[in-house]
Amino acid sequence: MNETLRSRTRVVVTGLGAITPAGQTVEEFWQNLVAGRSGIGHLTMVDPAGYPCKFAGEIKDWDPTRYIERKAARRMARFSQFMVAAAAQAIDDAGLDLDAEDRDRLAVLIGNGGGGYPDIQEAARTLFERGGMRIDPLYLARSLGNMAAAQVSLQFGLRGYNGTIVTACAAGTQAIGEAAMLIRSGRAEVVVTGGCEAGISELGLAGFSVMRALTSYDGPPEEASRPFDALRDGFVPCEGAGALILESEAHARARGARIYAEIAGFGCTNDAFHVAAPPDDGEGAARAMAEALRDAGLQPGDIDYINAHATSTPLGDTAETRAIKRVFGEGAYRLAISATKSLIGHGLGASGGMETVATIKTIETGIIHPTINLHHPDPDCDLDYVPNVAREAPVRAALKNSFGFGGQNSSLAIVRYEP
Repeated sequence: MNETLRSRTRVVVTGLGAITPAGQTVEEFWQNLVAGRSGIGHLTMVDPAGYPCKFAGEIKDWDPTRYIERKAARRMARFSQFMVAAAAQAIDDAGLDLDAEDRDRLAVLIGNGGGGYPDIQEAARTLFERGGMRIDPLYLARSLGNMAAAQVSLQFGLRGYNGTIVTACAAGTQAIGEAAMLIRSGRAEVVVTGGCEAGISELGLAGFSVMRALTSYDGPPEEASRPFDALRDGFVPCEGAGALILESEAHARARGARIYAEIAGFGCTNDAFHVAAPPDDGEGAARAMAEALRDAGLQPGDIDYINAHATSTPLGDTAETRAIKRVFGEGAYRLAISATKSLIGHGLGASGGMETVATIKTIETGIIHPTINLHHPDPDCDLDYVPNVAREAPVRAALKNSFGFGGQNSSLAIVRYEP
């Protein structure tokens, strides 16, 4: 590690929170991932008749009042409720006494893809059926994409830097990377960060269906998301949120916090190729991974594990495999790689938050969760994707990849913390 990297502010993870289709706490989420228990089921929030995709990763039996006062919850869109709940878990997990902190130095930086899709859909229906003056007065205050970050700040009294990253499916991961940059810049000591999404609606289903991005699989729901499998045919939508508490190392150690891991590097690039498809060779994704390694002062050989973007689309999974090979060469074949989306589906802007939580649990526990439904080898996807069964292995350093529409690529280098 060069002297510039050695002397800069280190950024550590002290708290985790998760609201996911596979569990509404971090521990439940992680235990289900390790066991290979899918959170995907039949679509119930939308009538799928007329659409090819019949499945989704829904948050079942959701009760926001476990985390949010009832009146406040009614004023929030579903995606904001998820994020506030995950943030509450993370703050509690970190043992963070907000009253003992300078709230002007407590920041919020959240990734979100589409905002309140269901609210937008309902407002449009009201507009055309009953007239614009019958739209819910709180429509805009609920549905705007920045309202998750705004609500986290409001609910917990966090008055520092506040922002929202809107880079489609890369948003959650990019938010975490930029939150680390915020701490390194000295603008904040603590950041509540992560990603959230609640886009399951007829509007979302229709939009992705006409793009032919969703699976049309008609077997058991838990088998519909099949990253890297030769028979994969599109992604399964899901919803949820993942939250992290990031702190400067000095702040965390001064208050005696438990430290899960260190956010050591961040890479962010654009393909400048196509609005909705990656280049076949994964060149832009490869540059993001390489930049994350450079930022962390790591060599490719230092990485033990990659939590892949792996949406279960034919082109995307192949391009990511090729991107990994561009960065790691023959060393790509020694890496363990797994796809969280095989178990929960694709959470769009929430994916990076939920999947980074999974990556950190991998480092903490020394267990790599499996990529389920990988039964038919694809010759173009020939790396070690930890098929179907979890594996015990020490993980000292990992990459977390997320790639989004618009050619957005983000990658995090996360390492075991060593004082």
